[in-house]
Amino acid sequence: MLDKFVASMATIRIISGSIEIAAALLMFKLGRVDKALAVNSMLAFVGPTVLLITTAIGLAGMADKLSWSKLIWIGCGISCLLIGILKK
Repeated sequence: MLDKFVASMATIRIISGSIEIAAALLMFKLGRVDKALAVNSMLAFVGPTVLLITTAIGLAGMADKLSWSKLIWIGCGISCLLIGILKK
């Protein structure tokens, strides 16, 4: 039987991939650099959101197996990733 946390994480990643493919097809259809860049900019919100949601689900699934100090280190790592991704 598939773990519900794994199924949730995989489903979110499938949805995220579908959004990426749809955006690429939309870029082809629009055919202009400025509009394709606008679509690409909207995707900048999808990636970090998916990262946060899937990580939160994974941590919820492992919460009983991890100590508080490990959870804090994981939180620090995620914070560093988000700062690196979102900082302009």
